[in-house]
Amino acid sequence: MGMRGGGGGHGGGPPAFRGVDIEAQKRLNAQAPKIPHLGARVVALFRPYTGRIAVTALLVVAGAAIAVIPALLVQRVFDEALFPLSGGGPDLPLLWELVGAMIGLFLLSAALGVVQTWLTSTVGNRVTGDLRVRLFDHLQAMELGFFTRTKTGVIQSRLQNDVGGVSGVLTNTVTSILGNAVTVIASLVAMVIIDWRLTLIAVVMMPFLVIVQRRVGQVRARIAGETQESLSELTAITQETLSVSGILLSKSFNRQRTESARYGDENVNQVRLQVRRAMSGQGFFAVVQVMMASVPAVIYLVSGYFVAGGADTITAGTIVAFTTVQARLLMPLMGLMRVALDVQTSAALFARIFEYLDLVPAITDAPDAIGVEDAPGPVGRIEFRDVVFRYPDAGPDARATLDGVSFVAEPGRHVAFVGPSGAGKTTILYLTPRLYEASGGSVLFAGADVRGLRQESIVDHVGIVSQETYLFHASIRENLRYAKPEATDAEIEGACRAANIHHVIAGFERGYDTVVGERGYRLSGGEKQRIAIARVLLKDPPVLLLDEATSALDTVSERVVQDAIDAAARGRTTLTIAHRLSTVVGADRIHVVEAGRIVETGTHAELLAAGGLYADLAAEQLAASRIIDAEEAAESGRSA
Repeated sequence: MGMRGGGGGHGGGPPAFRGVDIEAQKRLNAQAPKIPHLGARVVALFRPYTGRIAVTALLVVAGAAIAVIPALLVQRVFDEALFPLSGGGPDLPLLWELVGAMIGLFLLSAALGVVQTWLTSTVGNRVTGDLRVRLFDHLQAMELGFFTRTKTGVIQSRLQNDVGGVSGVLTNTVTSILGNAVTVIASLVAMVIIDWRLTLIAVVMMPFLVIVQRRVGQVRARIAGETQESLSELTAITQETLSVSGILLSKSFNRQRTESARYGDENVNQVRLQVRRAMSGQGFFAVVQVMMASVPAVIYLVSGYFVAGGADTITAGTIVAFTTVQARLLMPLMGLMRVALDVQTSAALFARIFEYLDLVPAITDAPDAIGVEDAPGPVGRIEFRDVVFRYPDAGPDARATLDGVSFVAEPGRHVAFVGPSGAGKTTILYLTPRLYEASGGSVLFAGADVRGLRQESIVDHVGIVSQETYLFHASIRENLRYAKPEATDAEIEGACRAANIHHVIAGFERGYDTVVGERGYRLSGGEKQRIAIARVLLKDPPVLLLDEATSALDTVSERVVQDAIDAAARGRTTLTIAHRLSTVVGADRIHVVEAGRIVETGTHAELLAAGGLYADLAAEQLAASRIIDAEEAAESGRSA
């Protein structure tokens, strides 16, 4: 009834061992972070549910105690109702009373168990749900840098595996400890009441059973650990090969059979481990069963000697009642033996969760932060003053990503940044809405330092279109409404017309209700980019940030998307990072970035005339373009 290995109505037979390698789990527990006042913080999670917990504890104690009483009634059933010691036939009225009382106790115990299970499940899962949402909310508040330096799988593990791991602890461990302890104490008390001499014999043999059971558990746990690793490998293969990217890769290299063979080999290993797991310890189980059956047999033997010696306190009812109670003792004892590991494991999981909850976002609003609308300057004006930026995890001797960057973008103007890869262009873009925090200097938005503005307010005034467009596995309409949930169909259509994508969507069988697939794979690169632009237009921000929005597109798609970008940028302050210089020829100002510094500034014509890095980049791209044109012409000639 909601208790693992607890004091429910378990009789003989092997316990249900958990699929955990005990030694490996202990090593993992030892690596858990040290969190001050961990116990008090865990207890605090339960405070909203104190009343239900108190009722649950009473039900556990009552249920465990009541479960022992029928065994005591067995003695009266045999010695007073079935085979009265005074002689004569069975006392049927008394037998009816005793049997009725036993059935009533069974019903009461079952009812208490149902209520207890509901309460423990409700409390445990609600606390787990509260913890999961709290952790998710906290992660949402973390700065962008946290996610760039932390593996997605690690974050997912904290949310799913760690929080999921404590779910069972929250639901079962406390009631298991309490129920098992009460069952053990009540059973021992009942055994002493029935016959203290037989109790000594049974208790002396109990350690042998526990030792054998523990050995079986360790053997099975080791194999269970290997089985779980194999299952993880199967899952990894599935995720790698059956994702959209994985399928494209295997099909493009015609490696489907190889992937199937790899999956098949691991599946064979999994089957082998499952068979080993099923068969492991069968010899031990046989010994356990013999020993468990031997305890009552020894009791019968000793009782025979007591009776032969003239002891009148050993009756049939005494023997049956004693063996009935004794049979209930092993499982709770095994459960209590596992409590130490359970508590240690749960503490480690909670420590890992609280480690993330204790993370302090590197970027937070100042207590007196204001909104952009209250800033002194015009909305859309962006200024960098001697901005320096280093990543938090960069070494002390590492070169700064940005070093003394200064520029001004006036409202409604188009400012572009070009330069070699790794020069720091994207960092400039992300510093503008304070997705990153400047290490030195100042970033001003609407005339105010971004550190004095509310982050929400800055982001509300900025629209970002990146090179890697992200679309949800949902309809086009739902993806567009992510920017403005209350947008009308007319507003959505208007944004798509401005982004030069409405006619394409209208041509789909389901129009705006077309599901784009995982990461938008059902659409072309150009279509995804234009939907992303439409999404930003629907938000209608005064500032537009474009991070190489056309670099991954072919020439035709680039031209169409560039037209959409030009339309979107009209009347807005636009900061553009460009790989292809052809996309920024018309920019009001072009800054050339190299090694974290702005080394050249001017218009397209001025920079070409200067003959510096920009001119070199332009010459390289022109040469590359001519080579591509020549190759395409040659291919066309061969086809003809």
